Amino acid sequence: MLACSNDDSSSSETEAADLVIDINNPIHEIQPTMYGIFFEDINFAADGGLYAELVKNRSFEFDAPWMGWKHLPETETRFNTVNELTIVRDANNPQNPRFVRVDKGDETPEFGLENEGFDGMGIKNGEKYDFSFVARQNKENITVKATLIDTTGNIIGSASTAVNGNDWKAYEVVITPTATFGAAKLQVTFEGVGQIDIDQISLFPQDTWKGRKKGLRKDMVQLLADLNPGFIRFPGGCIVEGRTLDQRYQWKKTVGPVDQRETLINRWNTEFAHRPAPDYFQSFGLGFFEYFQLSEDLGAEPLPILSCGLACQFNTSETVPMDQLDPYIDDALDLIEFANGSVNTKWGKIRASMGHPEPFNLKYIGVGNEQWGQEYFERYEAFAKAIYTKYPDMNIVSGTGPFSDGEMFEKAIKELERIKPELVDEHYYRTPDWFKENATRYDNYDRERFKIFAGEYAAQSVQTASPENRNTLECAISEAAFMTGLERNADVVYMTSYAPLFAHVNRWQWTPDLIWFDNLTAYGTANYYVQKMYGTNPGTHTLSIKREGENVTGKDGLYATAAIDKNSNELIIKVVNTLGSKREVSLSLNGLSKAVEGTMTSLHGDDAGVFNTIEEPSKITPSESNVIAENGKLNLQMPSNSFQVVRLKL
Repeated sequence: MLACSNDDSSSSETEAADLVIDINNPIHEIQPTMYGIFFEDINFAADGGLYAELVKNRSFEFDAPWMGWKHLPETETRFNTVNELTIVRDANNPQNPRFVRVDKGDETPEFGLENEGFDGMGIKNGEKYDFSFVARQNKENITVKATLIDTTGNIIGSASTAVNGNDWKAYEVVITPTATFGAAKLQVTFEGVGQIDIDQISLFPQDTWKGRKKGLRKDMVQLLADLNPGFIRFPGGCIVEGRTLDQRYQWKKTVGPVDQRETLINRWNTEFAHRPAPDYFQSFGLGFFEYFQLSEDLGAEPLPILSCGLACQFNTSETVPMDQLDPYIDDALDLIEFANGSVNTKWGKIRASMGHPEPFNLKYIGVGNEQWGQEYFERYEAFAKAIYTKYPDMNIVSGTGPFSDGEMFEKAIKELERIKPELVDEHYYRTPDWFKENATRYDNYDRERFKIFAGEYAAQSVQTASPENRNTLECAISEAAFMTGLERNADVVYMTSYAPLFAHVNRWQWTPDLIWFDNLTAYGTANYYVQKMYGTNPGTHTLSIKREGENVTGKDGLYATAAIDKNSNELIIKVVNTLGSKREVSLSLNGLSKAVEGTMTSLHGDDAGVFNTIEEPSKITPSESNVIAENGKLNLQMPSNSFQVVRLKL
């Protein structure tokens, strides 16, 4: 694909653009929450992704109980009256009612089950994997054997343990594979003669994030940590609402013992005809406690979003009546108690029982996602009144609907001007040109109005929701240009996050996405590196940076913002060249007379249509070099389609 360029690319490549920075006069404080992360369980981002469990449907609670499993041997096992596998439903355990009864009438060694994992299982040579299950022995003795196989049936690891005792109890053995394989399968076979009940069949790598048992996938969390996020919004956007109210995300069902967390169909299960995912469910092994813990690990503010009693309006618009809204409001109040309450409170005690007696210090909470109309705003007001009455210092985030302009957006803004929330969540899924043209979106914003949370944005290379969208360099550079306007208006814009965050290369529903992964590896897109360059270079206060007395907002394809970091006493300059030709930029650093050294990080490419892939994850990555500013001057040679960040020690 040829490098694209704007209409004004005919300007001379040698003509320098003169930018002037006033170092000694900070303007706006930049919030520590300025650059953050939006997490949603779409594209198999949780089960089969960040949550490191390798077994699909481990407790047989999918709508089709055997989904993900295959009987062994494959020939008519279910009709065998000597050796039988039966799904049993226990009404006394409503959160996790199903288990498998294994009747073994002879010594057939290959009798059992095979789990396909999530597009297979990523297994690494020499690493240790915990195979576990819960079981009880009903009669005689059976040994459970776990075997990892590759696609040709070769064994790459195995371990066994005998079941004994009539009470349910947990069993665990360690498997150490002898090969690396990205699409392995797990066979669970039963040896001996007798009967057992078995459930919660699980396989986890021991090498998880921070070594937590049955925790998160380390390489994926590391990519998040490298972004230096100021906040994490969870558990998502539309997934909060649900296609129906019964399918909404209910946080109380995602805390406490993992085996008591009720499985739920994922709302992206059949949302898109181009990418149906009938096996997409939520086990909630990654639940609200784990989200709070992850936020704490990354030094990021947690920002949970809750249902407002209104299901997705693109689907059913199912609505709870206002006189029946109290349980939904109670969920919000109880969540704050779960996060911040003492161990003597009901929900604080549950948090402590999970290993975290100290509060999570929750400061932000969101009510609803992309809802619109009077139905939403009257519910928001009811939530806000109850939350402020009990927790007056809480910061509440409201929505503006699904669009960033148009009649629906304008009506929402009028309602919000009346309601006066602290933070308003705006979403932008638009073309690269839109992002470049809207770098001035908040330059003339009313400073007396609510603050902005740019909660979801991503440039669409084709069109919104198109399966043909790609994470091209052009999209990333246009987002970098737009973000100069977000940072320049840091007195108005308090939080920003790209969306969606994760996508499995073989199991995605939506593109583009910030980070892509398969069962063994993960990589950042060009958009990821733009976010990283902003997130690791935020500064504490904005500075004036002008070109011919005006903000640098797109003339000749140039965009820029500047900040000072008072903590490290550094000047941070961000410059974007959206043209398909190189540019020279001359920086005058008013207030700096001595020679100072610094570093420059540069993301660029001649082909604006290029993008990273799982096979070539480093096509577009930043490079670093040293720079020197002398006599208050610094010259930048900006390649085509480039974003550069300069840090100078003052």
